[in-house]
Amino acid sequence: MSNSLDEFADRLQEEINQEVMETYGEQVYERWRNPRFGGPMENPTGRGRVTGSCGDTMEIFLRLEDGIVSDASYTTDGCGSSAVCALVACELAIKKESEMLTEITGEAILGVLGGLPEDDVHCAFLAAETLQSALDACMRQGG
Repeated sequence: MSNSLDEFADRLQEEINQEVMETYGEQVYERWRNPRFGGPMENPTGRGRVTGSCGDTMEIFLRLEDGIVSDASYTTDGCGSSAVCALVACELAIKKESEMLTEITGEAILGVLGGLPEDDVHCAFLAAETLQSALDACMRQGG
């Protein structure tokens, strides 16, 4: 009995994975399966917190050293697309000079991901806005 339940669970997980891959594409799928940069950061140079029109709240933490982003992380209470977009915002920010972060837009995040379904596009713009909020906080701190 246990073996057939395990087989069922494995088949179901594979179907879910395949559906995610087909709906969102390989870039989103890989980041969803292998999340990085998640969790709050202790002693960030700055952090931004934004609640989007969808109700998702995202927070991005940045650590700057000599004007360059040395570390970034995020939290979100939103959907998988929100988490993946926040991850990409962090990914794009690390090792960049703070002035370059203004180039990380919703469009740039969508470009890395190869797009998102129309209902999830706003997540990329929420991530970009949250990143800019974190950058503003860093600049207020003199980072």
